[in-house]
Amino acid sequence: MSENTSTAQVLVRPPLAWALAVVTGFVLDWLEPLAFVPEDWPGGLLGAVVFGLALALAVWALDTMTRAGTNVPTNRPTTTIVEGGPYRFTRNPIYMGMFGGQIGLGIAFDNLWLLLMLVPFALVIRYGVVAREEAYLERKFGDAYRRYRQCVRRWL
Repeated sequence: MSENTSTAQVLVRPPLAWALAVVTGFVLDWLEPLAFVPEDWPGGLLGAVVFGLALALAVWALDTMTRAGTNVPTNRPTTTIVEGGPYRFTRNPIYMGMFGGQIGLGIAFDNLWLLLMLVPFALVIRYGVVAREEAYLERKFGDAYRRYRQCVRRWL
C-alpha cells in the first residue's frame, strides 16, 4: 500500500464480505443442516430482536457518518474523524452491526453455519479491513486519530 493513497485500500468491501458469509451459511445449512436453538425457545422472535437491534446500530452509525459529512464506502476518502453517536462507544459500529445481524439471522433461522461463518468474516474484517482503515486514518489524521483511538475501543 502506498503511503500516499487516498483510501484505506481494504481487501474487500465489507457489505460484500458480509453477504458472502451469510449466503455461504445458508448454502451450507441447505447441504447439511446444523440446528442449535432449543425447541422450547422462541428462536424466530429472539433472532428477529437481535437482528433488529444490530440493524438499528448500523443505521445509526451510517446516519452519524453521513451527518458528519464523511464518506461511508471504504473505497472513498475519509474526510473527518467521527466521534459522535455510536462512535463514542466503539470505533467500528457498522461492523458490530454486521456481526450482530449475522448472529440474529443464525438464531432466527436456527442455522449454526451462520454463526460458524462469523469466524472467517470477523478475520477478514479485522485484518483485511479494520487494520488497513486504522493505518490509513493514522496517516491521514495523525495525533487527532491517535487521541480518538486511545479514548474509544476498537470493538466494545
